[in-house]
Amino acid sequence: QVQLVESGGGLVQAGGSLRLSCAASGLTFSNYAMGWFRQAPGKEREFVVAISRGGSSPNYADSVKGRFTISRDNAKNTVYLQMNSLKAEDTAVYYCAADRSYRPFGTSILGDNYEYWGQGTQVTVSS
Repeated sequence: QVQLVESGGGLVQAGGSLRLSCAASGLTFSNYAMGWFRQAPGKEREFVVAISRGGSSPNYADSVKGRFTISRDNAKNTVYLQMNSLKAEDTAVYYCAADRSYRPFGTSILGDNYEYWGQGTQVTVSS
């Protein structure tokens, strides 16, 4: 049974930092590209960032570029999201997701292309 478990969310002041983790089990982690998505109240889910199987060429949404950093440790079956300079508009539930498909042109920004999802972790940024 595949499980993705996010952790590290919480309440932080604007300008602060958080580090999210997503621990995967039940799959061969290195065979999956990993993505982070988020959903704010009343809004659609949006892509945040994705990283390839080997950890190269992260693909960031423009809204987080320069502030967020994704990384992965295939030995620990874990993907991380370091979030700096947080803004109130970053408030959302953050989800990690796993994509099994090989994509020669990089990672996917489409949630429908990700087969497995975590339960989400709440990030709240106070202004």
